[in-house]
Amino acid sequence: MHSTTDPLRRKTTKRRFLQGVAAAAGAGALYRTMGALGVPAAAAQEAAAPALPAGSGAGRRVAILGAGVAGMAAAWELGKAGYACTILEATARAGGRNLTARGGDILRETDSAQQVGFGPGDHIYANMGPARIPYHHRAILGYCKEFGVALEMFVNDNRAAYFHNRRRFDGAPVAGRRVQTDMRGYVAELLAKAVGGGALDAELAAEDKERVLAMLVEYGDLDPDYLYKGSSRAGYRGASVHAAFGEGEPNDPLDFGELLRSDFWEYKLHFDDFLDQNPTLFQPVGGMDAIVRAFGNRVGGLIRRGAAVEEIRRAGSGARIVFRDAVSGAREALEADFVVCTIPAPVLRNISADFSAAAHAAIRSAAFVPAVKIAFEARNRFWEEEHGIYGGISWTDRDITQIWYPACGYHAERGVVIGAYIWDDRPGQCARFADMAPEERLRTAIAEGESVHPGYGAAMLAGASRAWAKVPYQLGGWPESYDPPAALRAPDGPFHFAGDQTTALPGWQEGAVLSAHAAVAAIGERAAREG
Repeated sequence: MHSTTDPLRRKTTKRRFLQGVAAAAGAGALYRTMGALGVPAAAAQEAAAPALPAGSGAGRRVAILGAGVAGMAAAWELGKAGYACTILEATARAGGRNLTARGGDILRETDSAQQVGFGPGDHIYANMGPARIPYHHRAILGYCKEFGVALEMFVNDNRAAYFHNRRRFDGAPVAGRRVQTDMRGYVAELLAKAVGGGALDAELAAEDKERVLAMLVEYGDLDPDYLYKGSSRAGYRGASVHAAFGEGEPNDPLDFGELLRSDFWEYKLHFDDFLDQNPTLFQPVGGMDAIVRAFGNRVGGLIRRGAAVEEIRRAGSGARIVFRDAVSGAREALEADFVVCTIPAPVLRNISADFSAAAHAAIRSAAFVPAVKIAFEARNRFWEEEHGIYGGISWTDRDITQIWYPACGYHAERGVVIGAYIWDDRPGQCARFADMAPEERLRTAIAEGESVHPGYGAAMLAGASRAWAKVPYQLGGWPESYDPPAALRAPDGPFHFAGDQTTALPGWQEGAVLSAHAAVAAIGERAAREG
């Protein structure tokens, strides 16, 4: 039997203990505990674009299917090496799911068309697709730097924003600072009792117990008896969050039972602890489509818009792509040595193609999230003026799920909020909103938003929505699986699949860019072998 001082035993039990801390209290508590125990955290690695030899693609043709971020990134990198690229884009616009809505835009779905009624202003826009870039998404950030795309901070977590559950706390929204502080305090108290009572003696050496107890006092703001009785971190009683004069009275702690019976802790409470939601996050100044415009300035001349692919065929060692021109209605063909296919699986499965049986099976099996976003322009920034909320997200158990506050245009007269961001289709929230007419979506989102902000609807001037499952040539938001099929990650003769659907970063532009880099590298390797 190992003693508690055996290094191997201590290493193993310490890992189990840290895993338990992470499961109970999230990454914030985990990192503090690791620091107290002297356990280092790993650093992220930087991604770099493939560097193909200059001129190595001369005389070779590449058909790129789809002018989203993946397709344009592939064209940019292949073009540097001399490949002749043609991008076939079924719609009239580049960008794919990177879509920024502004006043006057037309948002088309399979059964409707909405004209965005937002007013003028550089900050009056809504990112209806990707809206944030994590600091460790080095590939997409690298393009922002290379292309001179100005960035600003995206506020993801804001302790002034709200948590709302209709069945808890009398149905009233509760400030995030209170939920976060009190839950942390209660968990710290429970862990301190376990450590102090000897329940973890087998997992912790004596000196580690003292360090953990000292850490828990600081982490949870416990009193000298290791009890949580509230904290000024949760704010003070009265209209003001802080105590301007004198000591002030901190808010009473929220009832622990009510917190446990709410849905806050299921994932909302530690949402920003998920790796891709960690601060710091960024957004391009003026809208996410600044990235699309930057790519367009470099590869836009390669894009054939209104070219809907109808057949993907093998032709000798290369390929033949048959597409239909949206203006003339004529069918045309494009011959290529290589194909980079970024068409989303829900669309691709309906296109006749000479893929391998494994690739066909992978495409048929791919399920996509039917995400919905709804945005409103407000006549005044009531979230700032009345609640002191500058950016961030409020959560609700209503189907709208989230309300996002803009991280730009602070103190301007107007602003745009994301009044619903729905991606979890249990029990059918996405489908319910997707089935509504656009006007009904707006009315429903306003009615549900009233639970978080009473009087919400009176502030709204105009709205717009996007049900991604009903968007032509998309038919979904992003892949549900974080484990893409192997058949979509490997070349299939002349065909190279790309897009976030081929990576473990579904829904992120980083996944799109990295997939493009992988396709480019594979094409370069084959070209080098063939000479």
